[in-house]
Amino acid sequence: MEGVSPEQPSRIGLADYRPTSADLRELGRLALPVGLAQVGLMTMGLVDTVMVGRVSPVDLAAVAIGHLYFFGVAVVGMGILFSLDPVISQAVGADDRVGIARGVQRGLVLATGLSLVAMAFMVPVGPVLTFLQQPPEVVPIATQYVHGLLPAVFPFYVFVVLRQSLQAMGRLRAIVIAVVAANVLNGFLNWVFIFGNLGAPAMGAVGSAWVTSVARWFTTLALLGLAWPYLVSSLRPLRREALAKRPMVQLLRVGGPVGAQQWLEVGVFAAAGLLMGWMGTIALAGHQVALQMAALTFMVPLGVAQATSVLVGQAVGRGDAHSARRATGAGLLTGVGFMAATAVMFLAVPDLLSRAFSDDPPVIASAALLLPIAGVFQVFDGLQVVAAGALRGVGDTRVPMIMNLVGFWLVGLPVSLWLGFGLGWGPPGVWWGLAIGIGVVAVLLSLRVRKRLGSTLQRLVIHEDHS
Repeated sequence: MEGVSPEQPSRIGLADYRPTSADLRELGRLALPVGLAQVGLMTMGLVDTVMVGRVSPVDLAAVAIGHLYFFGVAVVGMGILFSLDPVISQAVGADDRVGIARGVQRGLVLATGLSLVAMAFMVPVGPVLTFLQQPPEVVPIATQYVHGLLPAVFPFYVFVVLRQSLQAMGRLRAIVIAVVAANVLNGFLNWVFIFGNLGAPAMGAVGSAWVTSVARWFTTLALLGLAWPYLVSSLRPLRREALAKRPMVQLLRVGGPVGAQQWLEVGVFAAAGLLMGWMGTIALAGHQVALQMAALTFMVPLGVAQATSVLVGQAVGRGDAHSARRATGAGLLTGVGFMAATAVMFLAVPDLLSRAFSDDPPVIASAALLLPIAGVFQVFDGLQVVAAGALRGVGDTRVPMIMNLVGFWLVGLPVSLWLGFGLGWGPPGVWWGLAIGIGVVAVLLSLRVRKRLGSTLQRLVIHEDHS
């Protein structure tokens, strides 16, 4: 490992994380396009929900449970591919072009293998949902929905590799253009295949899944074409060492905990969706509406977290621990500030926001009960995701995974069960449990940031297999 900073932890205080105006500008330069891309990706799912919500509550519930199942499987591979954040960003900071190329090509190899594994887990969705006692009228549609998303898995993972690589390089315009164009295509094709326009069959929720698969392929191919001048030196020539076992195992050791951490977070919301399914179709549909709104606003601090991870990684790569800490402070200030503003909106006009997704009065009422609770946990959600991004930038992934396990699964989910079913609070009780879990994770990760970035920072070195 390569040392970066010899400071003793006792000498590092909160003032060392205070960003300068230059730090905030640098974060904004990177986070704005990254955040726009994140919002754009989320908007595709948001548009699907809004349009399917006009078909029927059953179709909306099928999208809810089908999307949770798909993403609950796919997020593990996505998290593993986030191991590219410290590897490539630190290589960029160190001006290690060979290291960048090896990272990109290994990411594509991982994406291929992860796609096969993820699709294998998605095939038996019907029996799994039936075993989990989801509403019988929802399961067949949700099954077809997930199967319609199978072709989207490979381009989804390849897009993650290309996006993480370009973010680390500071080449962001192509990402935004590709995502915006994909949103236009997705909206038009949804109009055609969800409602049966232009002579197409009216496919409802299932049609939105096939459209999403088409849009995913379009996004990835468009990004590859637009960013080719920046990627070509990393993609050609093909490097045999990209297939070497030892470096790949090291990447998995870094990315595996990130994948588990992502699954623990997404999985607890998926578990909450299953609990809603036990409460009925209306509860599940209302949960989907509120979750889509919370997820949409979450995309901004998620983009800030990715930008923070890149800036911290670059600083570590060039041996500048002071900049790494200030970048962390800038990310936390920006992410938490944005989520505080959205919390006010969720608390103030939940009915108005709910009506944008459905015209069914029971679904609107169900969602309006949950959105104010989302407003309460918004600030903690922004804090925990940016803190995790900063830790990922220094290659710290195992301890954050354990903290997610404790907060979400050992605290949040049991409280959801107790409040929702034990005390009879119903859907709001489930969401209050989620809020408490997010709060615990935010506190734990904040303490970890202070400890980890207050110690000696080292570049993550991938040991090449030269045998």
